[in-house]
Amino acid sequence: MKYLLIFYAVMSAVALIAYTVDKIKAKRRAWRVPEATLLGMGFLGGSVGALLGMFLIRHKTKHWYFWTVNFLGLAWQAAAAYFLYTK
Repeated sequence: MKYLLIFYAVMSAVALIAYTVDKIKAKRRAWRVPEATLLGMGFLGGSVGALLGMFLIRHKTKHWYFWTVNFLGLAWQAAAAYFLYTK
């Protein structure tokens, strides 16, 4: 359980940094972080950081699929932590 939470924390930090970098690069019209990378980080363990990036930085908030993927990721990550905790 401890390792899973550490993994979630690291992935969330990386996702938040990626959202921040993408927002900065969007303003500068520079190379961007691919959407698939942002979505993958959110779904595969970093949903908290991805959602924080959406709320705090207001990045990718107009895309329904970012909301959907990040909330689905949050749901399965919470379920995985719950099932590991109860065993």
